[in-house]
Amino acid sequence: MKKIWTFLARDEGAVTVDWVVLTAAIIGLCVLIASAMQDGAMGLADAFMAYMANWTFS
Repeated sequence: MKKIWTFLARDEGAVTVDWVVLTAAIIGLCVLIASAMQDGAMGLADAFMAYMANWTFS
């Protein structure tokens, strides 16, 4: 029983776990932001393309 309590009391890998969780959160936010930006950019490009379709050049 003493070995179990000693194992639970150690905090040697806690910093590594913190960095892994922080890095995963940052990557997740970047993916969400990139996805939102892609949808908005494609909508803007489609609207601009529809606007330019009516242009005539002499």
